[in-house]
Amino acid sequence: MQPVVRDSTPATSATAGEAASLDVKADFPIFARRFDGRELIYLDSGATSQKPRVVIEAVADHLRNHNANVHRGVYALAQEADAAFEGARARIAAFTGAQPETTIFTKNVTEALNLVAYAWGRANVGPGDAVLITQAEHHANIVPWQVLCRERGATLRYLEVDERGELSLQALDSELARGDVRLVAFTHVSNVLGTINPVAEMTARVRAAGAVSLVDGAQAVPHMPVDVEAIDADFYAWTGHKALGPTGIGVLHGRREILEEMEPFLTGGDMIASVDFDSATWNELPYKFEAGTPMVAEAVGLGAAVDYLSDLGMDRVRAHERALTAYMLERLAQVPGLRVVGPPEAERRGGLASFTIEGIHPHDIAELADRGGVCIRAGHHCAQPLMRCLGISATARASVGVYNEPADIDALVDALLAGREVFGLSRA
Repeated sequence: MQPVVRDSTPATSATAGEAASLDVKADFPIFARRFDGRELIYLDSGATSQKPRVVIEAVADHLRNHNANVHRGVYALAQEADAAFEGARARIAAFTGAQPETTIFTKNVTEALNLVAYAWGRANVGPGDAVLITQAEHHANIVPWQVLCRERGATLRYLEVDERGELSLQALDSELARGDVRLVAFTHVSNVLGTINPVAEMTARVRAAGAVSLVDGAQAVPHMPVDVEAIDADFYAWTGHKALGPTGIGVLHGRREILEEMEPFLTGGDMIASVDFDSATWNELPYKFEAGTPMVAEAVGLGAAVDYLSDLGMDRVRAHERALTAYMLERLAQVPGLRVVGPPEAERRGGLASFTIEGIHPHDIAELADRGGVCIRAGHHCAQPLMRCLGISATARASVGVYNEPADIDALVDALLAGREVFGLSRA
């Protein structure tokens, strides 16, 4: 069944007090800014997160005091840079329950997904094979597979999402039973629907069928406890800039035996062990997949970001954002003509709500919110196939982070109600 747009009716009520479990906004310098005298109210963490002071200072300190190329120098400054870079890798791996040797730095989650499509896909997918993804994927987890299947003569198939915006494990089993699926790629948390998929159950079914699994964790790792060993995916990808870290760094966790068999995605620089005039050999993991000078300062910044999140406690982060999401669903339901897509229960979704308002285009919704000092996203959210399934062209999306509080949700709802009046619609 194809998904439909649903009225927002949360299963449980959330009070503003229940949502106020974290109080960290002062840790984020950007919230000192004012726009036309108004405080910055940022509800677009699904696009990118704001950065705490400790991350900004970690990047600045590295560039100011420890900057050198890594894995190349024997002098003291270079050794400091090596220690900072590899120390960050170790902490980033531990943050998600992974091993440093199988934790590969990329420039973002999109590059991580493409790495798998190119380096694994072109060696393992061919005519008669199928790649299975879902209707809820971001373009970054659709287009690489379209290209791979076209080049290799394989078939790309989609798992449907139901009217609640959720996947069917029975439908997954049926697809796997056809015997031609080589890889299944799916999001951990949908960036549009907010749906939290049962990724551990899905990866177990995929492995039992003899296929390979890849999870896009861009919307999960920043917001909830994630243990990649427990999820047991063959590949798990996420990105730093949504997890309070800098832009320009992503992460790919891979199963060691698969990574060791794969050829490199990019060649040159640090991924080489030796080069002759006619041939070359590759470096050990993870460096085999990290060609050229890596993103050293960005890794240091992401290391500081995961330290910050670890100090908060990811169980607390999840509880805070779940309560805020429940409160957001409750408040949005008070806006006439507003409909939210995805599961109606906060416990079944990440910290976001995508919605439409009858009579107002989503881009106008976002601009009206901005007039009230509230930053939200509007558009197809790099998920045009899903929008077609929903029967709409775009939504507005509000997404929360550790720095948000119930008053931010109240400001959004006030701006939406005022916006209805701008369009000649009543508040009631």
